[in-house]
Amino acid sequence: MSRWLCILLLACATTAQAAPQAASPDDFDQFIADKGLLTRLEDVSHRVADKAHVVADHTSNLVLNAMGFLGVHYKRGGNSAETGFDCSGFVRAIYEQTVGLLLPRRADQQAAATQVIDKKELQPGDLVFFNTMRRNFSHVGIYVGDGKFIHAPRSGAQVRVEDMGVAYWARRFNGARRVATSAGEDTAKAKQ
Repeated sequence: MSRWLCILLLACATTAQAAPQAASPDDFDQFIADKGLLTRLEDVSHRVADKAHVVADHTSNLVLNAMGFLGVHYKRGGNSAETGFDCSGFVRAIYEQTVGLLLPRRADQQAAATQVIDKKELQPGDLVFFNTMRRNFSHVGIYVGDGKFIHAPRSGAQVRVEDMGVAYWARRFNGARRVATSAGEDTAKAKQ
């Protein structure tokens, strides 16, 4: 989109230099129409809006899918609703089922294969990591919005939503990551 915007600005600057000072708005409109610039900008604008819509749909579907597993029992090494999930198995299953992306198996590998973002930039569907075993990125969950995340917490517990502001999670927060999910983004790194 920025390429087309630059072209339009250059065209405008060229027109402003070449045209007399008293050029009418109609002359400018005619110039843009003659060059087909307006049509190109509209096309780019529609493509950007379409992509934003697809990303929003993926995010909504991801969070809704994750919520469908509330109450599934925790199982160390678990990868499915039938047998139970551990934290990284839960995240991996949700991303695979919802967007067809196979993330690495362990939480630390998931952190390494995803884009670092600031906590203030968190959006639903992003990953949140915690230090729960005296090592970085030992626990992972999916951010659902409003300072909350969904995860498979520990043995004897079930998949649930928790508040990141609770002292236990706030003290152990280790970082936020964004998963590249669109076709144009580099997902090869995540497929291990």
